[in-house]
Amino acid sequence: MFPMITGAVFAALFWLVLFGLEFVDFWWGMTAAAGLLAAWSIVFSGDDRWGLVEFEKSHFFWGLLAAALLYAVFWTGGFLSRLLFDFASGQIDSIYSNKVQMDHWKIGLLLFFWIGPAEEIFWRGMVQRVLSKRYNPVIGWIVAALIYAVVHLWAANFILFMAALICGLFWGWIYMRFRSIWPAIISHAVWDVTIFLILPL
Repeated sequence: MFPMITGAVFAALFWLVLFGLEFVDFWWGMTAAAGLLAAWSIVFSGDDRWGLVEFEKSHFFWGLLAAALLYAVFWTGGFLSRLLFDFASGQIDSIYSNKVQMDHWKIGLLLFFWIGPAEEIFWRGMVQRVLSKRYNPVIGWIVAALIYAVVHLWAANFILFMAALICGLFWGWIYMRFRSIWPAIISHAVWDVTIFLILPL
């Protein structure tokens, strides 16, 4: 339990630097932060680390389907939020403002092969897994999603906070359903590239 709590504190500090202080390059900072948290998770997973890497062919299908479903949810949510809230367009645009810091193809590679998978290894593979074992799967799912959303508060962006909460609940449910991080990794990686670069909102 202590390594998980320590990792969550590290995550909060990393996200403070990335979203709140903004004195480092966002993409390289996110790459370093996600990688360190994933490494922390793997080192302190003990024997459970082997369960994290078990892969089934069906995981690929469910991961792609989940990415498509989540994109549809966000497309609908983006459309409705712009209709309902005057501040939504500005906050959504600010989420995409970091794209100017790096070539798009580099961002895509980092999101797909590193940042998305690394985040899942930590948030689902460590935080949700440990909380689920300590309490029960439902509590672990909800609390892990809340922590994931809360660390995004440093950005002072309501839309980003809600997006993180929805993603945390969605990928957390997938992890709880399949008892593997692979479907969530595939979904996260594909969704990241799609919503940020291929079909942005």
